[in-house]
Amino acid sequence: MSGRITTHVLDLAGGKPVVGITIELWFLGEGAESNSHNNNYVNQYEGAPKLLGTFETSHDGRVDQPLLEGAAVMPGMYELVFGAGDYFRRAAHLSAITDNIFDLIPIRFRIGDAGSHYHVPLLVAPGGYSTYRGS
Repeated sequence: MSGRITTHVLDLAGGKPVVGITIELWFLGEGAESNSHNNNYVNQYEGAPKLLGTFETSHDGRVDQPLLEGAAVMPGMYELVFGAGDYFRRAAHLSAITDNIFDLIPIRFRIGDAGSHYHVPLLVAPGGYSTYRGS
Protein backbone atom coordinates (compact mmCIF):
# COMPACT_ATOMS: atom_id res chain seq x y z
CA MET A 1 0.00 0.00 0.00
CA SER A 2 1.41 3.40 -0.93
CA GLY A 3 1.42 6.19 1.61
CA ARG A 4 -1.14 8.93 1.51
CA ILE A 5 -2.49 11.87 3.51
CA THR A 6 -6.25 12.52 3.57
CA THR A 7 -8.65 14.64 5.59
CA HIS A 8 -12.27 15.59 5.96
CA VAL A 9 -13.99 18.40 7.86
CA LEU A 10 -17.26 18.23 9.79
CA ASP A 11 -19.23 21.21 11.17
CA LEU A 12 -20.32 20.23 14.68
CA ALA A 13 -22.57 23.27 15.10
CA GLY A 14 -24.45 22.61 11.84
CA GLY A 15 -24.24 18.83 11.97
CA LYS A 16 -22.98 18.54 8.41
CA PRO A 17 -19.86 18.33 6.25
CA VAL A 18 -17.95 21.57 5.73
CA VAL A 19 -18.16 22.59 2.07
CA GLY A 20 -15.59 24.93 0.57
CA ILE A 21 -13.10 25.24 3.41
CA THR A 22 -9.56 25.97 2.22
CA ILE A 23 -6.83 23.60 3.41
CA GLU A 24 -3.08 24.05 3.02
CA LEU A 25 -0.64 21.16 3.39
CA TRP A 26 2.89 22.07 4.49
CA PHE A 27 6.02 19.94 4.84
CA LEU A 28 8.09 21.20 7.76
CA GLY A 29 10.99 18.81 7.19
CA GLU A 30 12.56 15.55 8.20
CA GLY A 31 14.45 17.15 11.05
CA ALA A 32 11.56 19.04 12.59
CA GLU A 33 11.82 18.34 16.29
CA SER A 34 9.95 19.55 19.31
CA ASN A 35 11.76 21.90 21.66
CA SER A 36 10.55 20.75 25.09
CA HIS A 37 11.23 24.15 26.70
CA ASN A 38 8.85 26.26 24.62
CA ASN A 39 7.05 23.62 22.49
CA ASN A 40 8.15 25.27 19.22
CA TYR A 41 9.14 23.22 16.21
CA VAL A 42 12.44 23.89 14.55
CA ASN A 43 13.45 22.59 11.17
CA GLN A 44 17.07 21.48 11.07
CA TYR A 45 17.14 20.52 7.37
CA GLU A 46 14.92 22.69 5.21
CA GLY A 47 15.24 26.14 6.76
CA ALA A 48 11.67 27.06 5.85
CA PRO A 49 8.37 25.17 5.56
CA LYS A 50 7.36 24.09 2.05
CA LEU A 51 3.79 24.49 0.82
CA LEU A 52 2.82 21.22 -0.88
CA GLY A 53 -0.66 22.20 -1.98
CA THR A 54 -3.85 24.16 -1.38
CA PHE A 55 -7.17 22.34 -1.48
CA GLU A 56 -10.89 22.94 -0.99
CA THR A 57 -13.45 20.53 0.44
CA SER A 58 -16.31 19.21 -1.69
CA HIS A 59 -20.00 18.63 -0.88
CA ASP A 60 -19.13 15.83 1.58
CA GLY A 61 -16.42 17.77 3.46
CA ARG A 62 -13.61 15.87 1.75
CA VAL A 63 -10.99 16.64 -0.85
CA ASP A 64 -11.60 14.63 -4.03
CA GLN A 65 -8.11 13.10 -4.05
CA PRO A 66 -5.44 12.44 -1.41
CA LEU A 67 -3.61 15.59 -0.35
CA LEU A 68 -0.35 13.73 -0.94
CA GLU A 69 0.33 10.17 -2.03
CA GLY A 70 2.89 7.66 -3.23
CA ALA A 71 6.54 8.59 -3.47
CA ALA A 72 5.74 12.21 -2.54
CA VAL A 73 4.98 11.11 1.05
CA MET A 74 8.19 11.24 3.07
CA PRO A 75 8.87 10.76 6.77
CA GLY A 76 8.88 14.03 8.67
CA MET A 77 6.72 16.74 10.17
CA TYR A 78 3.68 18.07 8.29
CA GLU A 79 1.07 20.71 8.99
CA LEU A 80 -2.49 21.10 7.74
CA VAL A 81 -3.92 24.63 7.99
CA PHE A 82 -7.70 24.91 7.78
CA GLY A 83 -9.36 28.25 6.88
CA ALA A 84 -12.16 27.90 9.44
CA GLY A 85 -12.74 31.63 9.89
CA ASP A 86 -13.75 32.17 6.27
CA TYR A 87 -16.13 29.20 6.46
CA PHE A 88 -17.88 30.45 9.61
CA ARG A 89 -18.14 34.03 8.32
CA ARG A 90 -20.17 32.82 5.34
CA ALA A 91 -22.15 30.02 7.10
CA ALA A 92 -25.82 31.04 7.05
CA HIS A 93 -26.77 28.75 9.95
CA LEU A 94 -24.30 30.61 12.17
CA SER A 95 -25.07 34.22 11.24
CA ALA A 96 -25.93 35.06 14.86
CA ILE A 97 -22.52 33.92 16.07
CA THR A 98 -19.96 36.64 15.51
CA ASP A 99 -17.18 35.55 17.86
CA ASN A 100 -15.42 32.78 15.96
CA ILE A 101 -12.01 32.90 17.61
CA PHE A 102 -10.41 30.24 15.39
CA ASP A 103 -9.58 31.86 12.07
CA LEU A 104 -6.85 29.46 10.97
CA ILE A 105 -6.53 26.02 12.54
CA PRO A 106 -3.09 24.40 12.21
CA ILE A 107 -2.66 20.69 12.90
CA ARG A 108 0.92 19.38 13.03
CA PHE A 109 1.62 15.69 12.72
CA ARG A 110 4.58 13.42 12.16
CA ILE A 111 4.78 10.75 9.49
CA GLY A 112 7.06 7.91 10.51
CA ASP A 113 5.99 5.30 7.96
CA ALA A 114 5.77 6.84 4.49
CA GLY A 115 3.89 3.76 3.25
CA SER A 116 0.94 4.21 5.63
CA HIS A 117 -2.34 6.08 5.31
CA TYR A 118 -2.53 9.17 7.52
CA HIS A 119 -6.11 10.42 7.78
CA VAL A 120 -6.33 13.66 9.80
CA PRO A 121 -9.96 14.84 10.12
CA LEU A 122 -11.13 18.10 11.68
CA LEU A 123 -14.31 18.48 13.72
CA VAL A 124 -14.98 22.21 13.99
CA ALA A 125 -17.39 24.65 15.65
CA PRO A 126 -17.12 28.42 16.22
CA GLY A 127 -15.92 27.89 19.77
CA GLY A 128 -13.62 24.90 19.39
CA TYR A 129 -12.25 22.04 17.35
CA SER A 130 -10.98 18.49 17.66
CA THR A 131 -8.94 16.08 15.58
CA TYR A 132 -7.74 12.49 15.72
CA ARG A 133 -5.93 9.95 13.58
CA GLY A 134 -8.65 8.39 11.49
CA SER A 135 -8.62 5.39 9.25
